[in-house]
Amino acid sequence: MSAFTPSYIKLYESGVLKERIDRLNEMLKSCVVCPWKCKVDRTAGKIGRCRVGALPRVASHHPHFGEEPPLVGRGGSGTIFLAFCNMRCIFCQNYDISHLGTGKEVSIEELSDMMVELKEAGCHNINFVTPTHQIPQIVAALPEAIEKGLDLPLVYNCGGYESVETLKLLDGIFDIYMPDIKYGDNTMARKYSGVPNYWDVVREAVKEMHRQVGDLVVDEYGIARRGLIIRHLVLPEGVAGTPSVMQFIATEISKNSYVNIMDQYYPCYKAEPPLHRRITEEEFREAIEVAKGMGITRLCGITE
Repeated sequence: MSAFTPSYIKLYESGVLKERIDRLNEMLKSCVVCPWKCKVDRTAGKIGRCRVGALPRVASHHPHFGEEPPLVGRGGSGTIFLAFCNMRCIFCQNYDISHLGTGKEVSIEELSDMMVELKEAGCHNINFVTPTHQIPQIVAALPEAIEKGLDLPLVYNCGGYESVETLKLLDGIFDIYMPDIKYGDNTMARKYSGVPNYWDVVREAVKEMHRQVGDLVVDEYGIARRGLIIRHLVLPEGVAGTPSVMQFIATEISKNSYVNIMDQYYPCYKAEPPLHRRITEEEFREAIEVAKGMGITRLCGITE
């Protein structure tokens, strides 16, 4: 396979990246970065639903070896955990970061240095966890990181509650999108994650992500270079709406989608019945069989 060049390098060299930075920064003045559209002036220190102002807020950054195999390889995924979130999942396993905002505010320069540090540590990509509400800050940090040698794919690791308008400004910046399609139903999303119209929003967002990057492409070593990775966490009692999610992927995205159906749910934070227990082996098996029945066979960790 030929040498890989991240798409954002071309945007940087053409001057388009600077234009995108300017447009994203403008969005912060009356914030419409995510579907909440709080319209507060984050550049003036005002905060909305996400509780993050003008500067990035980071919980941690380090090589991560617990992500999907195409991201981890031998060197790990260069993960940057961003504080706070635009969702309010009552069972959040990272609630100290996403709900409590554990971490610290950093400068744009410091964020760019984190990316370069992870590259120098031998990571295969830069993986932004919960980037949705901090996209203008992330993109603003890219030019300096590029000038310092950054040339790894960027991973957009999100909960799926995304603005299509914002995603369009990321076309050519992120080579790998990794949304978690949490629910196949608006009612469950509102009840357990506090967001309206999640199922409607996430479908349009994932369609836009797939339009930009297509199905997952890996190199000769199995390392992800470009494309879509979809996560779906199976929840007890069918709360996640797995059949609807898999039907959507198979019919409106691609049966060749790389899908990680996850079985690691455990009750955290304020989980209440029916989310007070782990899933059963039968519930997980049923989810896998639903996906296969829809024609989805590129399942992470699952062999025939």
